[in-house]
Amino acid sequence: MSTSTQLPPFTSEFITTEASKKSGITKVIVTMPAYNAAKTLIKTFDEIDKDLVTEIILVDDCSKDDTVAVASTLPIKVIRHPHNVGYGGNQKTCYAEALRDGADIVIMLHPDYQYDPRKIPEIIAPILNGEADIVLGSRFLGGGALKGGMPMYKYIANRFLTTTQNVVLGTDLSEFHTGYRAYSRKFLETVPFLRNSLAFVFDAEILCQAVFFGFKIAEIGVETRYFPEASSINFWNSVKYGLGVLSALGKFAGVKTGLMKSDLFRP
Repeated sequence: MSTSTQLPPFTSEFITTEASKKSGITKVIVTMPAYNAAKTLIKTFDEIDKDLVTEIILVDDCSKDDTVAVASTLPIKVIRHPHNVGYGGNQKTCYAEALRDGADIVIMLHPDYQYDPRKIPEIIAPILNGEADIVLGSRFLGGGALKGGMPMYKYIANRFLTTTQNVVLGTDLSEFHTGYRAYSRKFLETVPFLRNSLAFVFDAEILCQAVFFGFKIAEIGVETRYFPEASSINFWNSVKYGLGVLSALGKFAGVKTGLMKSDLFRP
């Protein structure tokens, strides 16, 4: 069964020296699943610790704005989907490309500036120290979700779904629905994430897989920012996402009890 822990902050200097030497980890890659992020990309990029991060990969999901043009002015790898494949499909490209480039740790950071890039040292520390395989940036540790502008209907839905997921999965996480995550190479090479949804429910499916395959999950507290340029799914897509989360939990429970089979949980 997976475990969840909450760890104190670590400094960038600590991570790039002691922890990285202990773990043998050399390559940290930030992936950015992008859609219409032209107005916020540079601000996000500027706050990434370039001494700590080896490479930045932006995957554009056929944006309608100048995301690719802006990204092309930065020293990052830019991949553009010729058609929109969805948030989950974008993540598949991100992680596959990061693994191809030799990543030891892969971070997902949205380029819409909703999550603080300066938290990267903290979010990779549990992996570097061998305490976790996945680290989630929780908007609920410290109670900052509503202060950051999270709409009330999202807050209520998040609390309901997270409680349900904890009960079904046997975990004790403060949030399952954050878009700020770090994964170890071992984790991404083990779970069959390429079989996951092309839609937003990819995020829930990969955490069900983490628990099913026995990986350790840790959390750190992060602030959240809601503003017009920050990407956010609308009400009806949120409803579809919620139903997708419940469906993923149903598959998990069915496979665990032997009542059904699912490719999501086939090695």
